[in-house]
Amino acid sequence: MLSERLTHLAQYAALRTFAGLFHAFGPEQNLRTAAAMARLFHRVNPRRAGRADEHIAMAYPNASPQWRAEVAEASLENMFRIFMVESVIMPQILNRYSCPRHVCFGDVAGTFDLLLSDRPLLLVTGHCGNWELLGLVLALLDFPMAVLARPLDNPLINEWLLAMRESRGLRVLTKWGATEEIQRLIDTGSRIGFIADQNAGDDGIFVPFFGRLASAYKSIGLFAMRHRVPIMVGAAMRRDEALRYSLEITDVIQPEAWESQEDPLFYVTARYTRGIELAVRKAPEQYLWIHRRWKSRPRFEREGRPFPEPLRRKLESLPWMTDGEMSRIEQTSRVV
Repeated sequence: MLSERLTHLAQYAALRTFAGLFHAFGPEQNLRTAAAMARLFHRVNPRRAGRADEHIAMAYPNASPQWRAEVAEASLENMFRIFMVESVIMPQILNRYSCPRHVCFGDVAGTFDLLLSDRPLLLVTGHCGNWELLGLVLALLDFPMAVLARPLDNPLINEWLLAMRESRGLRVLTKWGATEEIQRLIDTGSRIGFIADQNAGDDGIFVPFFGRLASAYKSIGLFAMRHRVPIMVGAAMRRDEALRYSLEITDVIQPEAWESQEDPLFYVTARYTRGIELAVRKAPEQYLWIHRRWKSRPRFEREGRPFPEPLRRKLESLPWMTDGEMSRIEQTSRVV
């Protein structure tokens, strides 16, 4: 429709004009401006601020209100910095020579052999740190990468951002109809990245995330199991205010780990979700707490039934599960 195309063009023109004016200043100044705008947004949008505080309280029930408020505000600052500054500037300033000035490797011991091998690999991260940066850096270091991303509703803005993402060798796949392409990439030994902490709806697999059942997508575990592909979980965490980051790997899941499990899909989904939680715990102020991670609830909660014994047994079989964690999951799933 003509009206829709005109709307898309107007949105695109406005965004490009804003980006051109905004990025006339230096990156450090723009980061400070983005943080200031985030703080203003936090104060004038109490609904979003309240949602972040609620989610932080769910994850950290013993935290003080002051700490929760500080984390919620810092979380918004991180989001504004990514969307307003880093998503535009990092593809421009990062290359294989400048990369060491901006990115260091944190806890990645034992993972380079896996990256350097000819085997396919699934890389999983969440909305923590700079989730746009992880795949870009690996692509710059000559580790061929493809990542899944939801296409934006505005095709002009989508093509602009897509071109920036792919300007340094990162291949972006749209989520719609990507299954066959992912399978082809796995067959050719490629590395594929997923942001894997979205709410997967009522039909997802419910696994623990910060002591509360959360719905996770089945697709990552199914791809890994079908092709016996290892899963690496990590994040690109912000180190300071000068566009410097640390790549952290929180878990590597080999096929042998899930093949011995009674329910391999539940195990691998629970384990990569735990890996994301470990990344968030390194810097909770860099997590997207306004994200409605616990929105969907298991069927037994929705139907007012007791905690299912089969689910209890699967949770108790997880090697990292403790009595305290199990008790908390049951408590947060109790039907009132």
